[in-house]
Amino acid sequence: MNQQKTPGEIYKQQVSYYSDLLRKLKSKRSNIGWLRLVIVLAILLLIYSLFFKSSLITWILVAAGIALFLYVISIDADNNEKIADAQRLLFINREELEILSGNYQNREDGISFLPHEHPYAGDIDLFGTASLYQYISRCTSQQSKQLLATALLQASEENVIIDRQAAAKSLAPQWAWRQNLQSTGMANPLTFATEQKIKVWLSMPKPLKQALWKILPVVFTAITLATVAAYLFGWINSSVFWLLVFAYFLFAKYTSAKVIQTYTALTKIEGELDTLYKQLLLVEKLPCSSPLLDSYKEILVSKKGGTEGIRDLKEILKRFDFRLNLLVFFVLNTFFLWDVRQTLSLNKWKDKYALVVPEWFKILQNIELVNTLATLTFNHPTWNFPTNSSEHFTLIGENIGHPLIDEKKRVDNSFSTSGTGKVAIITGSNMAGKSTFLRSIAVNLVLAQLGAPVCASTFEFSPVKLYSSMRIADNLAENTSTFYAELKKLKSIIDQVKQHEKVFILLDEILRGTNSLDRHTGSEALIRQLIREQAVAIIATHDVELANLYKTQQGAASNYHFDVQVEGEELYFDYKLKSGICQSMNASLLMKKIGIEM
Repeated sequence: MNQQKTPGEIYKQQVSYYSDLLRKLKSKRSNIGWLRLVIVLAILLLIYSLFFKSSLITWILVAAGIALFLYVISIDADNNEKIADAQRLLFINREELEILSGNYQNREDGISFLPHEHPYAGDIDLFGTASLYQYISRCTSQQSKQLLATALLQASEENVIIDRQAAAKSLAPQWAWRQNLQSTGMANPLTFATEQKIKVWLSMPKPLKQALWKILPVVFTAITLATVAAYLFGWINSSVFWLLVFAYFLFAKYTSAKVIQTYTALTKIEGELDTLYKQLLLVEKLPCSSPLLDSYKEILVSKKGGTEGIRDLKEILKRFDFRLNLLVFFVLNTFFLWDVRQTLSLNKWKDKYALVVPEWFKILQNIELVNTLATLTFNHPTWNFPTNSSEHFTLIGENIGHPLIDEKKRVDNSFSTSGTGKVAIITGSNMAGKSTFLRSIAVNLVLAQLGAPVCASTFEFSPVKLYSSMRIADNLAENTSTFYAELKKLKSIIDQVKQHEKVFILLDEILRGTNSLDRHTGSEALIRQLIREQAVAIIATHDVELANLYKTQQGAASNYHFDVQVEGEELYFDYKLKSGICQSMNASLLMKKIGIEM
């Protein structure tokens, strides 16, 4: 039985494949370049011979040469497109290898999505350098990037989580399809500006909607072509002909003025429309199935509004852009009312597809989000999808690790708590792993409520609002001290607790900005209040005295710790969570190491 290849082996294989393909395509491009030169020289030689002797065969050869040249140009354009796609796919596979190696800090970090104030985003590195967003995102469009950021900042509904999980599981093995989707999106990433342009155009009143305009181009073209025929047969002289052509030009210019607003509304979106078309075409041909993925295919294939609509819009806009070539546009508009014809085509298109346009953008942003989750699933076969519990509060995890720590260096821990009015107090020495453990819980909970796999053997949770206070900074602009900033954060948590919202609270070294007596008194009062209000929290602290609360809050307060082993002047950490109160601290030894005489 053949052993299944690892993600890293597949990516290395693809890097080799696309490197070889690029060499072949670039060699072909070079050969095509030489062929074009030979054809041009042959055409020029034939034209030169016509000055000495004109013959039908020579003219035929010139025409054939020009046709051949145009055909070779089309081949070259197709080859260049294949080169660009191969370069993108080579980049994708090389980047995946770098990400698997832990080198992802140069990717887009989503820092623009980080709110000034948020219940947990600033504490657990959701955005910025070495962040969760930077690690997992495979989104290319602005719409999907925004959706991913929103899903990280706010828990999704339970049905959405379940649908995304099923879609990610189904799509994960389809790495070739997923990379094609990403590569297509990278070519001309879809932006909010283009989406807004289309929506504004759809909301605009239709020009030329009177019945007269539908027959005018036919009648006008009949008249102009009749005029050309009359001139060619000698029925009118050149003066009359050019006078009529000028009159037709003025009338065509008058009609163009009526539709210029439509053209301006849709200008310069063809590249992104091509991306939208190609990506949704891939969705139509999805090689896997899930309720969510099937619903997307249903909209595109079975209902009115498939990719043929985007293709038709692309073709209309391409024809509309003939006006950019002044000579071609002069002929087309003067004799055929070209602008009017394209505007009427756009009116028909709007009648047919206006209602489904929002669905296209919705499908695209969601499929790129699912692609992100599927890639995460594929890259981490040892991660698992969490299960939802309907009983508040539930958090049961086996071998929970921080997703952004290298697997070889990561130390996993198990933890569970159920019911309300529960506070887990974690004591421990400096650098023993308390803060990392809190962030491991938080980040995995965020992933779980996104619909992603989590870095754990098993993970059961009940949907909840996450609140944390771990990383507090002062704000000079607002003249806010660190202590006051923390008080503001704690107030927002207490407000939620008093309203008996379903919240899960993670606190690290609370009230660190005040004296030790007030800190202990305030921390103890806060823990008692959380228990009284039936809240659920994990609190990491150096204040060992707080751990004694279990004596008066039996069944509500529980103790865990991270410890350190000291041998001489050396410290050894195992980063394992243990039950009970920490009995070993290392601050004195660390202070001695930096030169403080104890």
